[in-house]
Amino acid sequence: MSPFIVAFIAFILLFIFRILNIASQPRKPEILCKDEKFAALLREAAPELEQAYIPTRVWGFSGHIQTVMHSLIGRKKCPWPIGERVSLLLDDGATLTYDVYQPLAVHSSGEDVTLVLCPGICNSSESIYIRTFVHHAQRQGYRCVAINHIGAMKSIKLTSHRIFSYGCTKDFHEMVINLQENYAHTRMVLVGFSMGANIVTKYMGEKRPDMPKNIMGGISVCQGYDALGAMQHMLLWSNFRRFYLYIMTENMKRVLMAHHQIVLTEDVKARYQLCERSILSAATLPEFDDAYTRRVAGYESINELYEQSSCSLYLENITIPLVFINAQDDPIIPEPLLTWPKQYAESRDRSAYILTTHGGHLGFYEGGLLKPNPVTWLDRTAVGIADAILRDTHSKSL
Repeated sequence: MSPFIVAFIAFILLFIFRILNIASQPRKPEILCKDEKFAALLREAAPELEQAYIPTRVWGFSGHIQTVMHSLIGRKKCPWPIGERVSLLLDDGATLTYDVYQPLAVHSSGEDVTLVLCPGICNSSESIYIRTFVHHAQRQGYRCVAINHIGAMKSIKLTSHRIFSYGCTKDFHEMVINLQENYAHTRMVLVGFSMGANIVTKYMGEKRPDMPKNIMGGISVCQGYDALGAMQHMLLWSNFRRFYLYIMTENMKRVLMAHHQIVLTEDVKARYQLCERSILSAATLPEFDDAYTRRVAGYESINELYEQSSCSLYLENITIPLVFINAQDDPIIPEPLLTWPKQYAESRDRSAYILTTHGGHLGFYEGGLLKPNPVTWLDRTAVGIADAILRDTHSKSL
């Protein structure tokens, strides 16, 4: 065998070894929590936090592969929970829908408890990771409610010119108010994923006078906290972030074009000074948001849109329990952005920041050599954290 072939094989093996991160080992999550009583509740309700998180052996130690697997495949043997779809006609003419899934068991507290879910960008109640989470939570006694971001589902026709946006909490608030009217005695925990986590956290800090009092706390999963800071990193090729940004941009354009006849009529384009060619040729989210999102939302600049849409401006206003979860190998969330949850957890009681070494962006697959377990580490841990939040708020009310 020639030295060239040997060198080429060695290079391929080294590349695979580096991508798969095979040399890495399972580790316990890091927990930052200044409130010892709250930390004890978390560890009791979510014993996964005291154990090493063991990703799927062959590929689970790679944040990139975890992220790609989440995007392309979702979950293994994903169930299809049976729910009821609720439609609301909003003041601006938009139609908002959300799905309600009733519990399959009695919750350990014996109370009526609800997890209110806000999916990630371009996602809905029908996204596979949401369905898996819902099914697991139902079996633990939770009612689950999942918002369908306006425009994210092609099967649901738009009744106004707008789609969802990164930091708009209006739709989420309308759903929560309607939910309170239908289930007045339930205790709610808000759970957000990626973009949805920004919406949930921002909503908790907006100090709305009509925000329901039966919201007990929130859980934020894999968010970036500061949109302006995130975009500065996402525009770089480091850690393939520019590639992920391209995928997100194409997904946003796909959502928009699925409702083209409503969101890009001649009247809408004239009213908001939209150039369809600029929208469709956008290669990055900042270009798309400058051509479309900030104009429809009424912002003067892209910087203003990102600043006002980020939950980082609202963190100091939050007064109920809040737990953040991020993965260190998340290729989409740059490490400098993680200072936001760290500083929050270091300065606030009834809050915590959980950082895993592995998991990627919304992956958190675990178990098996090649085939992961049907339920992920995130599914089990987030439901346990919700239990801890309910126990904490219950003890405060006694």
